[in-house]
Amino acid sequence: MKIQVNTDNHITGQEAQVEQVQATLTSALGHLVESITRVEVHLSDENGQKGGGRDKRCMMEARLEGHEPIAVTEESESLGQAIAGAAGKLKRSVEHTLSVLRAR
Repeated sequence: MKIQVNTDNHITGQEAQVEQVQATLTSALGHLVESITRVEVHLSDENGQKGGGRDKRCMMEARLEGHEPIAVTEESESLGQAIAGAAGKLKRSVEHTLSVLRAR
C-alpha cells in the first residue's frame, strides 16, 4: 500500500505530518493492505493564518484494485484530529466495500 501525502501552503511541519499520517493509516488499514493499492491524503488549513474553529481538513482517497476510489473527508480543530477521524471513516468505508464485494 503506497501512501501519498499532499499539503497546502498553510501546513507547517510537513515531515511530522507525513509521519503521523503514515502511522495512523498503517494502524487503521494494515489488515487491508492486500486490497488497497494506494492512499492519497490531502491536508489543508482552510482559513490559513486567520485561525478559527474547525478549519483543518483531511481528505483521504483509497484506491482498491478493480474498484472505484473511496474518498472521505474530516474537518476538525487540529490536523491530528482530522487525520484520525478521516482514517476511521476510510477504514469503515473500505471494510464495508470489501464485504459487499466478497458477498457477490
